[in-house]
Amino acid sequence: MPFDLPPALTAILAGFLSGFVVSVPVGPVNLTIMNEGARRGFRRAVLIGLGATVMEVAYCALAFTGFASIFGNRVLKAAMELFSFTFMLYLGIRFLSAKSIPATNKIEERIEEKLRPHSAFMIGFVRVMGNPGVLLFWIILAANFLSREWVEPNNQGKLACVTGVALGTGLWFLGVSYAVSLGHKKFSERTLLRMEHFSGVGMLVLALIHGVNIVWQMAHHHRM
Repeated sequence: MPFDLPPALTAILAGFLSGFVVSVPVGPVNLTIMNEGARRGFRRAVLIGLGATVMEVAYCALAFTGFASIFGNRVLKAAMELFSFTFMLYLGIRFLSAKSIPATNKIEERIEEKLRPHSAFMIGFVRVMGNPGVLLFWIILAANFLSREWVEPNNQGKLACVTGVALGTGLWFLGVSYAVSLGHKKFSERTLLRMEHFSGVGMLVLALIHGVNIVWQMAHHHRM
């Protein structure tokens, strides 16, 4: 485990950092928080962020309990590590090369049309629910956290990581809500793109670290 930290603290930190990084890319949830915070103030933006955080945590918990355990097989584990490297590389390039801020996709639009959320909390909740890519991302991260022993494969370890995700995601949305509500100002398109590019750089760095680790594991296995 990294830095020989206690297992619970390692799991919380892994969840916190991943939850924070996953929340940074500018998408429908962040745009909604920014627009509503600018128009209707801090409380409205916070409630949207709270709804988004709850659904994000639900997807993370589902990934740990329903999917990550199937990657215990060595071959599946290796395939997942390669896929996760490719996926993070793809996301990093996509965010870094973005020239405009993405709007809602068709799946999100259909879910919102059916559920028709009215409260601020439900707006944030439904916007995350309508993005299946969030669940896919947490499945990949959960499998990697468990395989690297950053999260222990028991209820305590998984709960600690999910708690960290809640803290990291919630902190990001709280910060955005506060920043945009000051003076009821909106972020400019240029600022939003910079945020998107920043998240792309962060994702590429994570992909590079992950790729180096894969190469190290291959070299170590070859020597054995």
